[in-house]
Amino acid sequence: MERRLAAIVCADVAGYSRMMGADEAGTHATFKAHRSAIYPIILNHGGRLVKNTGDGFLLEFPSIVGAIEAAVAMQMVMAERNEHLPADRSMQFRMGIHMGDVMADEDEVFGDDVNIAVRLESVAAPGGVAVSGKACHEAGKRLSVTFVDAGPYRFKNIEEPIHVWSWQPGGTDAAGPARKATSETSVTNLPAQYRTAIVGVLPFANLSESADEYFSDGLTEDLIHALSLQSFYRVLARNSTFPFKGKNVSTRLIAREIDATYLIQGSVRRAASKIRVTAELIAPETGEQLWTGRFDRDMGDLFAMQDELTTSLSAAIAAEIYRAEASAPPRSSSNDITAWDRFLKGLSYYYLQTKDDVETSIGLFKEAITLDPTLSIARAYLATVQAQGIQLGWIKGTREVWDSVMTLAESSVRLDPRSSFAFQILAYVHAAEGHYEAAMDAAKRAVSLNPYDMGARGVLGVCHLVSGEHRHAIELFTMAAQSGSNDPRYQWAAVNAFSHYLLGQYDASLSWAREQLYVNPNHLQALAVRAAALAQLGRTAEAANATEILLSNYPSLTVDRHLRNFHWKVPSDVAHYRDGLMKAGVPFSRLTLVESSPKLAADS
Repeated sequence: MERRLAAIVCADVAGYSRMMGADEAGTHATFKAHRSAIYPIILNHGGRLVKNTGDGFLLEFPSIVGAIEAAVAMQMVMAERNEHLPADRSMQFRMGIHMGDVMADEDEVFGDDVNIAVRLESVAAPGGVAVSGKACHEAGKRLSVTFVDAGPYRFKNIEEPIHVWSWQPGGTDAAGPARKATSETSVTNLPAQYRTAIVGVLPFANLSESADEYFSDGLTEDLIHALSLQSFYRVLARNSTFPFKGKNVSTRLIAREIDATYLIQGSVRRAASKIRVTAELIAPETGEQLWTGRFDRDMGDLFAMQDELTTSLSAAIAAEIYRAEASAPPRSSSNDITAWDRFLKGLSYYYLQTKDDVETSIGLFKEAITLDPTLSIARAYLATVQAQGIQLGWIKGTREVWDSVMTLAESSVRLDPRSSFAFQILAYVHAAEGHYEAAMDAAKRAVSLNPYDMGARGVLGVCHLVSGEHRHAIELFTMAAQSGSNDPRYQWAAVNAFSHYLLGQYDASLSWAREQLYVNPNHLQALAVRAAALAQLGRTAEAANATEILLSNYPSLTVDRHLRNFHWKVPSDVAHYRDGLMKAGVPFSRLTLVESSPKLAADS
């Protein structure tokens, strides 16, 4: 068997199985047409087709420079061809490139370096190229395009981490490199040493006719994509989990085979015009079911319904993974305390949601940042906890504290410009400070980074609330609240109560305030808006009782002091809220009596 040095390019089509399910003949014909169009590029750069793989192909080149230039040229041609196609027929290749010693047997090539190229393809963005650090270094300055450092990755059955460099048409945007998270990726924005949780999404079982197989596969692929947009854990590519489709293998064995910390499995059943999807999140080593959910939907617009299901599933599951990680024992084999250890410990206290526990979490998040100043997610959580502490009345909202929160939010975005959560807290702080345009820009960025994250849409609602656009805010808050997430980072019921109050919908405001108080009976803002709403409804005795409860929890509260933290754009909104608080009997200010000095008394 011959051995030779070669550059290997592996390519596949993103979302191919879903496209085949929707239009098998059309998808196959389109794929063949694209492959024919790019074949001359392969030949012009000295490459050869090793084999077709159904939804992709494997190429061999004698030169790494030729391989990379060919891959970029192919992707640019594909981008041009896709411009002329409807969005549902657009076909995007993902390409991985590596070089090394390969074994050749007849027309096939084998070996670890071929496997690495295959793994790299799984982390390339649709329309993009992922190149190993070894290959990129070898090509050096002879390339005509710029690659972005995407950091180290660990791949299944590859012992050492592989440093990855990425390229996409159009390069990078103002906020940083093009997003690595794509459908079917195994990407996280955290540095390699922090990638503790690995999530595998098993193919959802189709319990209906075989003709509906495309829907269950498509839903699985969309869920992989949606979960991979979170910057907290790693999501395995579809080619890690789809080989188990239809096989009766225990989740523990599957998890050990693919090195997964958590597994998601589910089923899809159709009856007439109804779809029922069930899903569960499992800790496979213990067999514990961490979460289960059932979603019933009308068929309607198939793709819109599938997108809505994906959003609901990912919102619920992502929050549960955060919660599970917060309570998980350390996985590090080292006895050294790491920044990640401190962060997870802080997260475990934060989820307890008491004043003392939140104070403890603040100290632990600060320790994590001291140990690793580049840990973006610790900065985002510390900013969140401090901002919430001010709103809850647990932390005094001084100028110094607000400046600290803003600095943390800005540095979190700077350290991880692909984190939707980082942009969410930045938007929230801008909104709280009355920076309306900056808040809206950051919130829209958060939504664009992760359209499936209901937290991002809810924070966009906060921006509309402070700008006086309450109907739009209510729509977004309600959407976020209906996601089924009990993530303590978000207080949708409380902000929903405010928007309804400011529209004069006092009964609805009371309902939402009551909802928030079920979760946190001492929630300052919920207690305050409840008293104001009762007063506006003329329920004087109830308003007086609500005010008594409010002041028993927060004895130093005054209307003047409370409203200092409300930088709403529309003055009439502030006046409306002030009016309700005053009617409820909340004191406007506290008068301080100053005792006369003996000298002043003698002179008087």
